[in-house]
Amino acid sequence: MKAEAWIFGITTVFLVLVTPAYWLVTDSSDKGGDWTGTSALVMTGLLTLMVTLYLGFHAKKMDARPEDRKDGEIADGAGELGFFPPYSWWPLWCGATLAVMVFGIAAGAWWLFIIGGVLGTVALSGLVFEYYRGEHAH
Repeated sequence: MKAEAWIFGITTVFLVLVTPAYWLVTDSSDKGGDWTGTSALVMTGLLTLMVTLYLGFHAKKMDARPEDRKDGEIADGAGELGFFPPYSWWPLWCGATLAVMVFGIAAGAWWLFIIGGVLGTVALSGLVFEYYRGEHAH
């Protein structure tokens, strides 16, 4: 995970440097600086910083992977890689209920937002607890 943390760290530094430069370049126009683009760059920088910190903290807690070691061999990465969930319908229903909720806000129909929230609670519960029951229970 150290390589991934470095990639996101470099991206964060790039965005921190580009954001004020973007503001200064757009500030020379008659209307002033571009708030929309500057806000988007600031938020993107914060998101990459969040991912950098997450990957950095987990890289310190984990054993070094073959990709992180200088003496790592390709054969060191052989074997079981972990648990990958089987086919599931729950992400589809979570996305559909989020779409209903966003449409409810956009249309100003708060009743639709509430219905989407109730259905979203059911869908999210199904997604979280699908491996506690049935064929794929652990």
